[in-house]
Amino acid sequence: MSLREFVEVLRRNGELAVVSAPVDPYLEMAEIADRASKAGGPALLFERPVPAALAGSAPPPNAHRFTGPPMPVLMNQFGSTRRLELALGAPLDELAARIGDLVELQVPKGLVGKVKALGQLRELASFAPKVVSKAAFREVAADPPDLGRLPVLTTWPRDGGAFVTLPVCVTKDREGRRNAGMYRLQVFDERTTGMHWHVHHDGAANFRQADGRLEVAVALGTDPTVTYAATAPLPPGIDEFMFAGFLRGRPVELAPCATVDLEVPADAEIVIEGYVEKDERRREGPFGDHTGYYSLADDYPVFHVTAMSTRRDPLYPATIVGRPPMEDCYLGKATERLFLPLLRLTLPEIVDLELPIEGVFHDCAVLSIRKAYPGHARKVMSAVWGMGQMMFTKFVVVVDEHVDVHDPREVAWRVFNNVDPRRDTMIVDGPLDVLDHSSPTAGYGAKMGIDATKAWPAEGHAREWPDELVMDPAVKARVDERWAELGLRFS
Repeated sequence: MSLREFVEVLRRNGELAVVSAPVDPYLEMAEIADRASKAGGPALLFERPVPAALAGSAPPPNAHRFTGPPMPVLMNQFGSTRRLELALGAPLDELAARIGDLVELQVPKGLVGKVKALGQLRELASFAPKVVSKAAFREVAADPPDLGRLPVLTTWPRDGGAFVTLPVCVTKDREGRRNAGMYRLQVFDERTTGMHWHVHHDGAANFRQADGRLEVAVALGTDPTVTYAATAPLPPGIDEFMFAGFLRGRPVELAPCATVDLEVPADAEIVIEGYVEKDERRREGPFGDHTGYYSLADDYPVFHVTAMSTRRDPLYPATIVGRPPMEDCYLGKATERLFLPLLRLTLPEIVDLELPIEGVFHDCAVLSIRKAYPGHARKVMSAVWGMGQMMFTKFVVVVDEHVDVHDPREVAWRVFNNVDPRRDTMIVDGPLDVLDHSSPTAGYGAKMGIDATKAWPAEGHAREWPDELVMDPAVKARVDERWAELGLRFS
C-alpha cells in the first residue's frame, strides 16, 4: 500500500481532515497537528503549505526557504490505534500472534516437524524485498536538486532550523547488508542537511565502518508499514524491508537509485540521494524532541545531496514530536505489542509489558512475571538491560503475574505498598539514550530496577505478608443482579 493509497483508506474510514486554507510550515502546521494529536483528532492533509501565512509575519531565521511548487503535507497519519492498525493492515494483537508463531520455531523433531519448519522458513523468505525497474519516485527529477522544493517544517520556536522528521534513511554496511533507520535531517541549505544518528544506531555503525564516505538514500512518503519498520528496534542484520513485508503480507518493491548504490521503496513519494563524509561534522539542533524537551545542539555528520526525484504530484509526510501524548506514542505502542513475543523468547517468564508513554518508551518499562525463585525480578531487570535498545531503559518495574501492567494506578499502588527501598531497588550504571538530559554524561548514567513483586522470606522478608482485599464473588454477582433495582447511576 503506497502512502497515497493509505490516504484514501483514511479518507474512506473518516480518519482524515483536509485543510484547504493556507497554513505556514513554520510552527503553524505543528501547532495544529499537536492539538489534533492531544485531542485524539484525525490525520491532517494540508493542501496549501504557504510560508509566512500568518498576517504580517516575516520568515524568522530558523524557517525553511520553501520555494514550491505547492506540495500537500500529511501529518498525524499514525495518531491513533485505529489509524496505526489501518496503516499496518491488521490489529496489533493479530500481528503479535504471527510474530509469536514465528519465534516459537524450534529445532524440529521427526519428519512432520521438519516439513512444518521448512514451510515456515520458506514463508519468511518469501517476504524478502524485490528489486524492480519501474519506480514512481522517478517521475520528476529535480535538476539541480534543491531542498527548497520541499515544505520542510520548523516545529518548535527554538529549533535550530527546519527538520525532515519522517525520513527512511537507507545505508549499507561493509558486507552490503542494508539498513533502514529514521534519523532526522536538519536542512542547512538547498544541498546539505544534518544526519542525526546516535552512536548506538545501525546507520551510525555503518558510518563508522565506511572508508571515508558512506552513501545514503532518503525515502519520504513510503508505505506506512515501511515507515514504521524504520523505527522498529530490530536486531542488527535483520532487513527492515523484509520485516515490513512480513507485516504487510507481501514483499516490499525496491528500485535502484540514480547516483548511489542503494535501493529504496519504489512507491516512495520523494527520494533524496547523497553521502556523508567520515571526517565532516556540523552543528545541528537544538530540536524539540519526543522527550518534551529540546535536545541540545551538537555536531553531527553532514548529508550532501547528489540527486532528488519525486512523483509528479508528491505528498510530503511530516510529524511533530514533543511532550506526550503525540503521534509517535502510537508507533511506540506498536513496538511494545509486536516485540513482546521476541522478549518472551529470551525471558519466557514475562507475562506482559507496558512502556508508559510518559516514559517516552526508553525511560520506563513495567513487566509482569511468573515469579519462580528468590531474586527472580532482579534477574529480569538485568536481562532487560542487556537486550538491544532496551539497554536504554532508565527504570524497570517488575510486578507479579496477576497485576495489570497497563493500569498505572494499580502499578503505582503495588510499588508504593510493596517496595522496601533498600531491599527492592537495584541501581546500576550503563548506556542511556543520548536524548536523556538528566544523566551527568551524555549517553551514560544510572538506571534503577524496582522489584514490586510479593517479597519472599528468602529475599529477606521474614514477616507475614498480608492478603489483598477481594470481595466475595457471590456478593459481587448478587449486587450485579440487583444493580438496576438499586437505581444507582454509576458503575
